[in-house]
Amino acid sequence: MMKHKITTLAFVSLVLINAGVIASAQAETNIVTAEEVKWGYLNPARGDKSPGAADLWGDRTKDTATGMLVRFNKGFESPPHIHNVTYRGIVIEGEMHNDDPDAAKMWMPTGSFWTQPAGENHTTAANDKNNLIYLEIDKGPYLVQPSKEHFDNGERPINIHADNMVWLHDSDVASISANGVSATYLWGDTNAVYGSMIKLPEGFSGSIVSDADEFKAVVISGKLAYLDENASKPTLLQAASFIEASGDTTHNIRNVADGESIVFIRTSSPYQVKN
Repeated sequence: MMKHKITTLAFVSLVLINAGVIASAQAETNIVTAEEVKWGYLNPARGDKSPGAADLWGDRTKDTATGMLVRFNKGFESPPHIHNVTYRGIVIEGEMHNDDPDAAKMWMPTGSFWTQPAGENHTTAANDKNNLIYLEIDKGPYLVQPSKEHFDNGERPINIHADNMVWLHDSDVASISANGVSATYLWGDTNAVYGSMIKLPEGFSGSIVSDADEFKAVVISGKLAYLDENASKPTLLQAASFIEASGDTTHNIRNVADGESIVFIRTSSPYQVKN
């Protein structure tokens, strides 16, 4: 998977008072465009009968947090099963259903969000020609296990259709000083690591400013131009593109879609959205 490394104008400085030395390190931003994603299979043993999968960060086969893309063919429906770990999903493209095996289908479109607790029996289905989600776990490995091994870990599932999402113009999630921009909280603790989405209106031109140790962003819908003064032209970020950074960083972006764009952000501290 190719990564663009962009050096920001921000610096992280460490002052070593006793030694009388000042050391500076430039912060870097890594970008993976949707076209650069390297695809495999969620269950390699099943080959092309398995949903496609690509890790954007982390490694789903190891004991670590991971964010991945998963794509499904039209008409896909899994048999009832459980997972050993809890996961969260955001629909990027198509229509998805995730619920108890006996539940009626509720097709969730782009921008919908759900959680699947570890150990809970469920099925996953896809209804459109192209179906793509962003899936995130806090600890791996990510395994599919038979329903007979189900258990109750105390969590309860959440299914939020895009039409039921509550958008805020300013909150503890993000400091917004840009016209028409809104944010919605999804999960986590804003004093630790949490997930949210921001909605950028058509024609938006501004920046996302962060000083977080961890900052990861996935384009859920729309199209962004990522502006770097050291590059000859902007980097085009379509849906499923990925941004990763740490430290003091400023991400200069322009919404070049015919309509709004939505971005998922996982971060360890609140961020700012500015014009």
